[in-house]
Amino acid sequence: MDIEELRTFVEVADAGGISPAALRLGVSKSIVSRRLARLEAALGAQLLARSTRGAALTEAGATFRDYAARVCAEIDVAREMILPAGELRGRLRIAAPLSFGPTHFAPVLAEMARRHPKLQIQTCYSDRFVDLIAEGFDCAIRVGYLQDSNLIARRIGPIYGKLVASPDYIKAHGAPETPEQLVAHQALMQGTEAWQLMDGDKVITVRPQGRFKADNGTALVAAAVAGLGIAYLPDCLTYEYLASGALVPIMTRHSPPPAGVYVIRPSAQHPARKIRVLAELLIEFFDQSVYFGGGAPL
Repeated sequence: MDIEELRTFVEVADAGGISPAALRLGVSKSIVSRRLARLEAALGAQLLARSTRGAALTEAGATFRDYAARVCAEIDVAREMILPAGELRGRLRIAAPLSFGPTHFAPVLAEMARRHPKLQIQTCYSDRFVDLIAEGFDCAIRVGYLQDSNLIARRIGPIYGKLVASPDYIKAHGAPETPEQLVAHQALMQGTEAWQLMDGDKVITVRPQGRFKADNGTALVAAAVAGLGIAYLPDCLTYEYLASGALVPIMTRHSPPPAGVYVIRPSAQHPARKIRVLAELLIEFFDQSVYFGGGAPL
């Protein structure tokens, strides 16, 4: 057996099937099947029970999966230790937000790939809250207020936001000045979230109501520009619209508290050097970005 066979088995076990594992690994389903067959032949045991609905671990497979995962992790650590200083290789699978990941984080990832030509970078852009372990991601870039979890987070920097609305909305409905007035307005939201606002040094929570909802920040910007309501959005999404006058800030006496940008990784995972390099590169670019409070745009 070799390390690729072990890694492939772990991916199939975690993904629940050959097709999703092949997608994660970036290889064909036939290659995955051949690797599994060689591994099972070498062990003399069936590790997976295959069906049209996927692949489930057998009793032997469930026992072997944790050992295989530890071996793969140790091999990755050993490879990092013997690589020339600064060189990265292997695969880095990242989950990033769709709202501004392709515009603000993708250039950083492209620069990382340019600096490290032996590194394979696979990025999934989605505003969905992904399960890093179940979906096979090495790390995620997340924006907002972190909840308690068993994940390890490294803060990249602050991100500032505002309550905004279009001049047409304000002309038709007025602009709220207090949190109490805000709840009587149409809010543009991702779901049923609560909004945090500052009242002096105190953080207060408001639960707005609205008929327009979207799971993507860019869609909420479009709705705000169209005059559908009030949106609570990060400056990096509204910067150009505020500059042009298509949106205006409201309730400036009750601004949202700063949120953060983080690189998140599973707690049980060894802190791979490639994840540390990603975080450091994001910090480098983050400090230069006018959209996040730095100097020049990305």
